[in-house]
Amino acid sequence: MDAYVYIAGPDDDRCAALFDLVSGIGFTGVSSFRGIAQVSEQIARNPICFILCSSVADPRQLRATAAAVRFCDQPSVRFSPLIYLTEHPSIETTMACANMGFDDVVALPQSRAQLRERLEHQVGEMKVYYEASGYFGPDRRRNTVSRRDGADVRQGGPFRRFELIRDARSGISVMREEMGPADAAVATLQDRAPLRGVTEAWPPRISGLAGLVSVRELPAS
Repeated sequence: MDAYVYIAGPDDDRCAALFDLVSGIGFTGVSSFRGIAQVSEQIARNPICFILCSSVADPRQLRATAAAVRFCDQPSVRFSPLIYLTEHPSIETTMACANMGFDDVVALPQSRAQLRERLEHQVGEMKVYYEASGYFGPDRRRNTVSRRDGADVRQGGPFRRFELIRDARSGISVMREEMGPADAAVATLQDRAPLRGVTEAWPPRISGLAGLVSVRELPAS
């Protein structure tokens, strides 16, 4: 696959095993994630960079990495595939990752062929993203299950909806961008980090969108 991969996670056996697994899939390159600056630089050479997070004891450990990607000022980084791989998947883990803007949660173990097929779904297919107060990431309606962890879940507020396609050669193409009212798909948690790279006045705009990702309307059906 003509894309680059960054592996994020503690320097432990699980991270090393994921590094070995991904290295045999056929990506352009695989490196350890050391910060968002390296992703921004790599995107100039490989328009699609995957950020794969290795398994951790508590999903809250992923917040810093997820926020660095999803609230990055560079749109081509913000729309990057962000995926968590774990040997212990659960509804709670899936919900936590969804609320941090992850694209997918992959249960391990996986063969190289299985993982490659799973990751390939992130490229060349239409994806729907939402931007709302404190949230930027994929449509979360598929993960709407009841929460009982004591977190304050607030619904409402305006949002922006994006339809986009990732292409390994041309990068991120935002095919359609819409603004809408309150919607259950963009319910946000009170403890979420504030959005950065977005203007304060509504409607919010991603800073530097023009020239970093292509924006075009879908043809009329």
